[in-house]
Amino acid sequence: MKKWIAALLAVQLCAGVQAQKPLHTFALGESAFLLDGKPFQMISAEIHYPRVPREAWRQRMRMAKAMGINTIGTYVFWNVHEPQKGTYDFAGNNDIAAFVKIAAEEGLWIVLRPSPYVCAEWEFGGYPYWLQKEKGLVVRSREAGYIKAYENYIRQVGKQLAPLQVNKGGNIIMVQVENEYGSYASDKDYLEQNRQLFIRAGFDGILYTCDPARDVAKGYLPGLLPAVNGIDDPAKIQAMVKQYHNGKGPFYVAEWYPAWFDWWGEKHHTVPAEHYTGRLDTLLAAGISINMYMFHGGTTRGFMNGANYYDSSGFQPQVSSYDYDAPLDEAGNATDKFMQFRQVIQKHLPAGAVLPLVPVAKPVIAIHNIQFQQQADVFSVLPKPVTAAQPLTFEQLNQDYGYVLYRTRLPKGEAGVLKIKELRDYGIVFVNGKRQGVVDRMLHTDSLAIEAGSSEQVIDILVENLGRINFGKYLLQNTKGITQQVTLNGKVLTGWQMYSLPMNSVKGIVYNNKPGKNAPVLKKGSFTLTKTGDTYLNLSNWGKGCIWVNGHNLGRYWNKGPQQTVYLPVEWLKKGANEVVIFEMITPEQNSLEGLEKPILDQLK
Repeated sequence: MKKWIAALLAVQLCAGVQAQKPLHTFALGESAFLLDGKPFQMISAEIHYPRVPREAWRQRMRMAKAMGINTIGTYVFWNVHEPQKGTYDFAGNNDIAAFVKIAAEEGLWIVLRPSPYVCAEWEFGGYPYWLQKEKGLVVRSREAGYIKAYENYIRQVGKQLAPLQVNKGGNIIMVQVENEYGSYASDKDYLEQNRQLFIRAGFDGILYTCDPARDVAKGYLPGLLPAVNGIDDPAKIQAMVKQYHNGKGPFYVAEWYPAWFDWWGEKHHTVPAEHYTGRLDTLLAAGISINMYMFHGGTTRGFMNGANYYDSSGFQPQVSSYDYDAPLDEAGNATDKFMQFRQVIQKHLPAGAVLPLVPVAKPVIAIHNIQFQQQADVFSVLPKPVTAAQPLTFEQLNQDYGYVLYRTRLPKGEAGVLKIKELRDYGIVFVNGKRQGVVDRMLHTDSLAIEAGSSEQVIDILVENLGRINFGKYLLQNTKGITQQVTLNGKVLTGWQMYSLPMNSVKGIVYNNKPGKNAPVLKKGSFTLTKTGDTYLNLSNWGKGCIWVNGHNLGRYWNKGPQQTVYLPVEWLKKGANEVVIFEMITPEQNSLEGLEKPILDQLK
């Protein structure tokens, strides 16, 4: 550890040039990592580039350095980079190579986690939705279709990042193979296949695996360094790594948790810094390297939140805020936890070493009385439908995220109990445009009563994908929409029209300003700023939906909480006129909004 500051100053990788000649060496010693042949204690901070505006990457990294961090850890997200089969995106906020190069410019190393499965409270654990459309394909297996898709993807990642490894002159010092695989299965041949795929993609430096302590035996691959997640006891860490790594180190906690994430309907998770400062001190004093998960969570924008499903508690989709009660808050400002961790890390620096000053908090603003001038109910903006005898899933409709409106018709006089089998995940039922009620996978509700009509009745079911499961045995059961059938009094309803509403853009919407009968509505407004700053849009009086500002999808909101505000970063605001669009599902009468100086993340309704 004593030499890491000097080593950092030597990192030289220009943002626009891929270095060819190695400037540094990185290796596994008997008990420590070796940087340029000298012991190096990694104090790593997990930051996910899609969860932070690209314009703010450098600021977050400078905050990391101010806490004493020397390395940045990040997953690489398959569904971000290959949203449709064979279509790759490494631009803008998805430019992972730029993220790595900025870290180099800031004197930071990178631990790369490009495993095709990331978990990360991320939609489908990072897998692209279209894998479920491939006949016979089984993720996290040796099935040929999966391996082919995986290899195509990892080769593209290799083109972006393999040249930035330390053995090629870059700042990527280690690369993770798979991710907590031992929590899922124990096929060593599959893990070896992973390793070979990485090598063929150009990742020929130090490879490692990571697993929770209880699952290391199943998830490690002989010959690779086994990292351990989620434990603090140096003796246990050392014994476990030695057991599976020929009696040697180095010793690395690949996910050291300073707090936890949130999901809808559950209280906001916070843990005082004092619960962790002693543990951090003990680990660093013992020479253990760590990756803090999360150092900065940021925001899971758009529809990229994942979900958990447990037999005991059911479906648990995660909120948009990934604040995580981490050392850096959602907006990238230092918390009390940051300051206390900084004091601990300072103790373990070489004599005379001084950390950079902590950057001042970013400016915040309040925005008052945002009004919406235009609107269109969802029934007025429907695209051309797809027809089928039975409801089709999102995947069958070639749709990744968002919403689908399912429509069928009942003959005159029919009434009874409408039941939707295996709805995924949330639906609002309408009869002739009038809202009848809600069905909700979280609440285990799948039925409601339909009254008889005096004429033919149009049944509409607006279904939202609340996020595919990202962890556990139900990872393979992740199709969305109406995944089986709809019945009325036990009789299967046929003759369906499906209207895709992926909401991947709000451009081109025609606002007719004709309100429907309590129908979900798109509303457009604007607000004018004389100065910019971070703000938090207060949606506690709204119902459920998602919101865009200046074309950026800021994420979902839902008044059930605990999250009641949506973070709007200063980087996406401008002086003068700013545009806001909201899709509101259950309280269309709302028409005003405000921006607060502080978030509301802990209010359940």
